[in-house]
Amino acid sequence: MEDLTAVRRWTALLALSLGGFGIGLTEFVAMGLLPDISKDLLPQLYAQSPAKAVAHGGWMITAYALGVVVGAPTIAALTARLPRKTLVVGLLGLFTLGTVASAVAPGFWLVLVARFVAALPHGAYFGAAGLVAASIIGPGSQAKGFAAVLGGLTAANVFGVPLITKLGQAAGWRLAYFAIAAMFALTLAFVALTVPATPADPAGSPRAELRAFRSPQVWLVAVTAAVGFGGFFAIDSYIAPVTTHVAHLGESAVPWVLVAVGLGMTVGNALGGWASDRDLRRSLLIGFVVFIASMAAFALLAHNRYSLFAGAFLIGAAGLFLGPAMQSRLIGVAPGAQLMGAAVNQSAMNIANSLGAALGGVVIASGWGYVAPSWVGVGLGVAGFALAGASFALESRSARRRQVRSPAPATLTPVA
Repeated sequence: MEDLTAVRRWTALLALSLGGFGIGLTEFVAMGLLPDISKDLLPQLYAQSPAKAVAHGGWMITAYALGVVVGAPTIAALTARLPRKTLVVGLLGLFTLGTVASAVAPGFWLVLVARFVAALPHGAYFGAAGLVAASIIGPGSQAKGFAAVLGGLTAANVFGVPLITKLGQAAGWRLAYFAIAAMFALTLAFVALTVPATPADPAGSPRAELRAFRSPQVWLVAVTAAVGFGGFFAIDSYIAPVTTHVAHLGESAVPWVLVAVGLGMTVGNALGGWASDRDLRRSLLIGFVVFIASMAAFALLAHNRYSLFAGAFLIGAAGLFLGPAMQSRLIGVAPGAQLMGAAVNQSAMNIANSLGAALGGVVIASGWGYVAPSWVGVGLGVAGFALAGASFALESRSARRRQVRSPAPATLTPVA
C-alpha cells in the first residue's frame, strides 16, 4: 500500500467507517420500527393481536440475518482474487440496490426477500473493509482495524438509528429505507475517492479461502459467536415493545433507548478493540461473563422507566466489547484465509441475530412477556462462554501435543 499522510489515512478510515454506519442503519432501524412495519404489512394480524404481529414481523430481522449468513462466505470465496478496494466499492453498490428494493417491495413476503438480498454483502464488507483498515493503521492492529469499521455501526446506533427511527415513525418506514439507501450511495462515492488502492492477497483463491472450513476450530469459534452473541439480538430485536409495554414509556422514547444502546456499543467496541490486541483470550472470557451479567441486569431493570436506559447501555457495551475479540479470534484460527475468517464471523453474528430474534419471538408469542427474551439471552450467553472455554482448552492441548512430538534438539557436551 502507498505511503499515506495522516490526513489521508484518517479520511480513508472515516470512509470505511461510514460503510459500517450505513450497515448499522439498515440492520437496526427495523428493530425500532418493528411495530410500525408490522402494522403496515400485517394489518389483519395486528388488529387481532399486536404482540403476535410484532413477533411475526420479527422474521424481517431473521431474513436479514440469514442473508448475511449466506452472503458472507459465498462472496468471500468468489472474490478472493479481487482487489479489496474494488470489492468494498462493489459491496456498497449492492447495499444501495438492496435497500431501495426493501423500500419499494409491495408486500410482507417480498419485503422479506428484499431484506435477504440487501444483507448479502454485509459480512464480506466488514471482512474486506476491516482488513483494509488494519493495513492502513499498521502492523499489530487487526482488532483495531475491525473496531474502526465496526465503530461506524456503533455510531449509527447513537445518532443515525434514532433519527431514522423518528423519520420512519413520522413519515413511514419506507421513507426511512430510502434515506438509508442514499447513505450507502454517498459512502460509495466517498470510499472511491479516499481509500487507497489495496491489492488482493497474492496467495488468495477460492480454494484457499474455502480451506478454512477444514479447521475444527473455525467451526467451534463460529458456533461460539452464533450462540453466545444471540442474547444481544434476543433483547435488542424487541427493544421497542419493552420500552412501550414494560417500562410504559411513549413511542417517542424508543429512539432515546436506542441512543443508550448505541452509546454502550460505542464504548464497548472501542474498549474491545484495545483489549483484544493485548490479550485476546482474557478479553473473550471476561467479556462473556460481563455480557451474561448485563443481560440478567437488563431483565431486572427494564420495568423501571429510568433504569431501562442504564440496562440498555449495559447491553450495548458488554455485547460490542466481544465484537473485535470474536473477529480477531476467527481470523486467527483461519490462517491463510483472512477474508473468509472475517466473513465467517459476520455470518456467525447474524446466525446469532436470527437465533436471538426467533427465540425471542417464540417466548413472546407464547405469552411469557417482552422481558422473557432477556432470560433466553442469559442462557445463550452461558452456552457461548462454555464453548469459548472449550475452544481455548483444545487449542492449549494441541499446542502441548505439538511440543511433545517435536522435542527440542539435544545439545552435545564437548569432550574434554
